[in-house]
Amino acid sequence: MTKSHQLFAVLCVVLLSALACARSAVNPATPSPSSLPAGEVTRTLTHDRHERSYILYVPASIDWSQPVPLVFVFHGGMGNAASAIHMSGFNQVADQNGFLVAYPNGTSRLSDDKLLTWNSGNCCGYAQQKNMDDIGFVRAIVTDLQSLVDIDVKRIYASGMSNGGMLSHRLACEAADVFAAVAPVAGTLNFSPCNPSQPISVIEFHGTGDQHLPYDGGFGSESLVDVDFTSVQDSIRFWTSFDGCASQPQTNSFDNIKREVWTGCAASTSVELYTIIGEGHTWPGGAAGRESADRPTQTISASQLIWEFFAAHPKP
Repeated sequence: MTKSHQLFAVLCVVLLSALACARSAVNPATPSPSSLPAGEVTRTLTHDRHERSYILYVPASIDWSQPVPLVFVFHGGMGNAASAIHMSGFNQVADQNGFLVAYPNGTSRLSDDKLLTWNSGNCCGYAQQKNMDDIGFVRAIVTDLQSLVDIDVKRIYASGMSNGGMLSHRLACEAADVFAAVAPVAGTLNFSPCNPSQPISVIEFHGTGDQHLPYDGGFGSESLVDVDFTSVQDSIRFWTSFDGCASQPQTNSFDNIKREVWTGCAASTSVELYTIIGEGHTWPGGAAGRESADRPTQTISASQLIWEFFAAHPKP
């Protein structure tokens, strides 16, 4: 090969390489496997021979370069994932703070997502009667999401309304290895025996005028189930004792709100209680579940306060 032919071959190689680089530069970037499209999506999975579902909300504000916090929000008895979204307003809090929200659906005798309940111990309805494995279902959701994105295992949390709040308590009893903190709203600890594997932070919201799940426990005059509910004080007393907190809380009151905070708890955990004087069966700062339901106070936003508590209490 002459020198001129050699020079021509080198130029061809350089030209082809440049064209390849140019093509790769204009190709759209391959979507990262560690991110999800923003918005709501319904996901289904099979657990314990039952097809189960949940709505996942993905805010556009998530920073996918870091492990992502995950919050579960459980609907009340006879509700569904859509009603939990409406009642809690947690999507807006997620937008502002960049975390995933999972809204699972309970189970029912019906074939659609209506009249759903959770097996929270001694309550409620179909889920309790059929001894549905709702704790296993929630664990399965965590596994499902971990197959999609990088979930921050130190920042997985649970909240819920009424029967969903009771399930949050039960998760604290049986899945403290997964959850860093729980936030029951209008729901008490109705599961026994409760033997958490480790300390866990708890924040609870409950109205003194609740006639569905009475603040002082017992049978609710407006309850749809014949259950002798545990009182708020007994529920909180269990958690402050288990977490080894100070015996007396720090207390402050404003408007119709009484806030109690127990400090000195093990493993940097904390226990808080917001008592809403005269409040019915509601999600404070949220929306009423239906037209005839109790109207929630707007003095505080439970969802905003819950997230602030969660953010301050990851696993060690």
